[in-house]
Amino acid sequence: MLSRLINFLKSCWRSSSNSHVRKGFDSTCRQDGLLWYKDIGQHLLGDFSMAVVQANNLLEDQSQIESGSLSLLDSGPYGTFVGVYDGHGGPETSRFINDHLFQHLKTGFTTEQKSMSVDVIRKAFQATEEGFLSLVAKQWPINPQIAAVGSCCLVGIICHRTLYIANLGDSRAVLGRLVKATGEVLGIQLSTEHNANIESIRQELQAMHPDDPQIVFLKRNVWRVKGLIQISRSIGDVYLKKAEYNREPLYAKFRLKEPFNSPILSSEPSILVHEIEQHDQFLIFASDGLWEHLSNQEAVDIVQSGPPNGSARRLVKAALQEAAKKREMRYSDLKKIDRGVRRHFHDDMTIIVVFLDSNLVSRASAPKGPTLSLRGGGAHLPAKTLAPV
Repeated sequence: MLSRLINFLKSCWRSSSNSHVRKGFDSTCRQDGLLWYKDIGQHLLGDFSMAVVQANNLLEDQSQIESGSLSLLDSGPYGTFVGVYDGHGGPETSRFINDHLFQHLKTGFTTEQKSMSVDVIRKAFQATEEGFLSLVAKQWPINPQIAAVGSCCLVGIICHRTLYIANLGDSRAVLGRLVKATGEVLGIQLSTEHNANIESIRQELQAMHPDDPQIVFLKRNVWRVKGLIQISRSIGDVYLKKAEYNREPLYAKFRLKEPFNSPILSSEPSILVHEIEQHDQFLIFASDGLWEHLSNQEAVDIVQSGPPNGSARRLVKAALQEAAKKREMRYSDLKKIDRGVRRHFHDDMTIIVVFLDSNLVSRASAPKGPTLSLRGGGAHLPAKTLAPV
């Protein structure tokens, strides 16, 4: 009972006094080896914490947080945008999304409905996919392997006290909600995942491709679409969407023996609309690299058990400790392993924790907070290396 009471009081303090403690918060981005982090920052509706840890030879995760006007005009509508883009096969697609998706969203906001909607989000995803298809067409003669590069795409948008979650692939958005009666904070998954290891996704693929008994099958104890890829929806992966790119000079390991007439993968996002409630405390947006090692509730408990400052970095540390434990090695030894080789132990991880100040959310139509535009990862690394995680 005492621990529940402490959690409850901590949650109450967090929602009522966030606006008074920001003055002394750290505003810098830092690096420690393969870890990039911003322990605390401000968005229009509260605070946020962000961390990225690299495992691949080239960082394939990309991410961003944007807060302020969500149109091309400086005069509203106002809100906060979060994007986590988990690339595979290379960083090209996730970087492309980082450069274009939010701009497509702002364009749709400004020129069409002048308000956020499922349709505006869907069209922004579609425009991003079409833009990458055009890039593949241009680069195919000199760089055909770009046809086999893709990315998951998780987006969260908070606008007028409404939260929109859009997802392609297996990144995940989890809500931390206070249960007032007990003082506990429950982890509630808001995003729909598209991974062939989920039975409903396999059934969906089989229903969409009834004439293809090999649309999904087990390969090395993992369910894969055509034995190649685990996710059923993505941006990019053009070799599984357009048959003209599933041929030489694409590497043989990507080429299908049998032709296909319709796209095998989809770029249509699953979109959820959620009205933010007073007891909604925070949101965790993270690539699959985190969720391979932590459950929804474990991640929420870690965020809830400490201050907002450094919460994303604490999640990274907990996930790396689990990764080391699975391989029966010490956490300190895992941190010494360099990029590339590190991928044998864990994937790139991106975590953005967005805290919701209920007072600021209720006044979202007339925000007074700072304009924010920040991308996670290598583009923001300073020269100085600070203390380890």
